[in-house]
Amino acid sequence: MDRPEPTAQRRTRLTPEREGELYGAVLEILREVGYDALTMDAVAARTRSSKATLYRQWRGKPELVASALRHQKPVEVSAIDTGTVRGDLQAMLCVADDAQMEKDAALMRGLGHAVHTNPDLRRALRELLIEPELEGLHAMMRRGVERGEIAADNPALDYVGHMMIGAFVTRPLIEGRTPDCVYLADYIDAVMVPALGL
Repeated sequence: MDRPEPTAQRRTRLTPEREGELYGAVLEILREVGYDALTMDAVAARTRSSKATLYRQWRGKPELVASALRHQKPVEVSAIDTGTVRGDLQAMLCVADDAQMEKDAALMRGLGHAVHTNPDLRRALRELLIEPELEGLHAMMRRGVERGEIAADNPALDYVGHMMIGAFVTRPLIEGRTPDCVYLADYIDAVMVPALGL
């Protein structure tokens, strides 16, 4: 069973390069076998490290997976500020090339069912990935309101996060295709720009 071993508080002895290697291995395994079959033993074997090392850095599999997903994001949402909301949304959704988007789609398939059935994974994803992204998105919208681009009482402001997720989730379901940059740019202009009154 993949339970955490008793450990001291998190230590930060890993170099950024080594941490990146570990995260890369986690994502590879996740794409290959999915979340449920991913084990700390498999990560340790793939990275030639010990499980004790992994548990010193991360409390368990949910936190390690969530941290790996966060690490692979090329740009923090809070760092995006092009001067316009439309520009910010384009920069946010189109930071990755199409090959990376295909890999991201494989990751989402790998997480699949586990996100809905594993409360520890869901909690880790919310804390380490979703909430920071939503806060960055809310800051982006606040700047748009302050600049006068968006009306402060626009009801779509409460659903920006939902629209963003919809951009990624609906295309595979409806069209059987992975979202690419052209699709996402069109989605922003056809769905989000009108909804926000830009």
